[in-house]
Amino acid sequence: MNTRRTLLLVASHGAFAVTGFAAGIYALPILIAPPAPTGEELKAATSEVQFTGTFKRDLKDSDALHWGEGVVSISPKAISLTGRLAPGPDYKLYLSPEFVETEADFNRLKSSMARVGDVKTFEGFVVPIPAGIDPVKYTAVVVWCETFGQFITAAKYR
Repeated sequence: MNTRRTLLLVASHGAFAVTGFAAGIYALPILIAPPAPTGEELKAATSEVQFTGTFKRDLKDSDALHWGEGVVSISPKAISLTGRLAPGPDYKLYLSPEFVETEADFNRLKSSMARVGDVKTFEGFVVPIPAGIDPVKYTAVVVWCETFGQFITAAKYR
C-alpha cells in the first residue's frame, strides 16, 4: 500500500469518526431526554404565575443550533416553558438580575445569578425553584449549556 493511499484512508476514517462523534453529542440528549411535560403538568405549573417572558430565536448569541422559543412562566415554586428549545446537553436554568443575550454578558453576570436547576426536556419544561431563591429579586431567565459554555436563550420577565 502506498503512502498516499494510507494517508487518504486515515483522513477519511478520521473525518467519519469526528462526524459520528459530533452527531452523537447532538443526538444523545434527544435520545435520553425524559418525556416532555404534559399539558396538565404545564397548566399546574402556571396556575400561580407571577411573571411571564418570551424566548425568541433572534437573540445576539442564538443561532441555528442554540435557540429557544415560547412563553416562560415564573411562579414562586417553578419556572415553566410552553415552547421549544434546541436540543443539547447539560442545559441549566438561571435567574439573572439583568437581561443577557450573549455569552460574554452571561459570564460577566454569572456570579450574581441564581442557578435554578437542570433543563432536561426540549418540548417545554417545568423546573422547580429551590428554597431560598426568590424570582422577584431577578429580572430575566436564562438557559445555558454548562458543558460547552454556550448561550442558548433568555427572556426578560420584569
